[in-house]
Amino acid sequence: MNRFLPQDKSAELLRVLQASSIQTSYDPEKHRLALLDDSGNEQVYFRLPITLPAPAPGLVAGATQVNYVVVLIQSGNCALGYFENGFNLDHKVFRSYMVRKKQGKSQIKYLKTKGKSRAGSRVRLGETLEFFENINGRLQEYFEEHEVHRIAISCSKTLLPYLYNSKVATPFHKHDPRLFRIPRHIHTPIYEVLLDTNRFLLRGELIYEPAQQPLVDNLLQNLDWREEEAPGEWYMEEEAEFDEADDLYEEEEEEPGEWD
Repeated sequence: MNRFLPQDKSAELLRVLQASSIQTSYDPEKHRLALLDDSGNEQVYFRLPITLPAPAPGLVAGATQVNYVVVLIQSGNCALGYFENGFNLDHKVFRSYMVRKKQGKSQIKYLKTKGKSRAGSRVRLGETLEFFENINGRLQEYFEEHEVHRIAISCSKTLLPYLYNSKVATPFHKHDPRLFRIPRHIHTPIYEVLLDTNRFLLRGELIYEPAQQPLVDNLLQNLDWREEEAPGEWYMEEEAEFDEADDLYEEEEEEPGEWD
């Protein structure tokens, strides 16, 4: 089950957890807390809004500015942007001729099975390389001009080697602690999808099994409600089956080992 919370309630819930006796563990790659029982078993996950920094002693939730980039990459399409505290200050959309029209398969996947072929394939491969050079070029501009605290990315494992091995270097390495894999299916990356993804990242999310509903209800009751607010009217925005499979959010079929 999933419950979404706006930024202010997420920050408040984080303060409640920090002041409580509930044990938690933080996963930086998913930017979320796991709420543990007395035996150390994970009961509820609390994905933090991207604008909330990683929990740390003495750090007040929401008191510091968070700068981040969002990078959405699919075969032939990319939307990326630079954000400060949730506001988009710059964005860029890239498109490239990477998909073989008859087969509907990207040139990268075709090369893995059939190898290089005719002139059209060479053109697509050339555009693929230029596509990732352009992406890294824009990312380099962001990292040179701004201090970046978080990197939210959606990219299949098939395409990641082309991002990190591009002639134009990526301004971060694949094990950078600032990296955050966006836990959501992404439609074809365009500017509107970039903004919609940002809205998703600005919300907190409680993820739990039905048996943990009483614990979640108790946590939400500890928040400071305005008189006109009622729990359930704004945070019960959607439900989904509890699923911890890492492949839930992948955009394309992947091969093991390429993320490592």
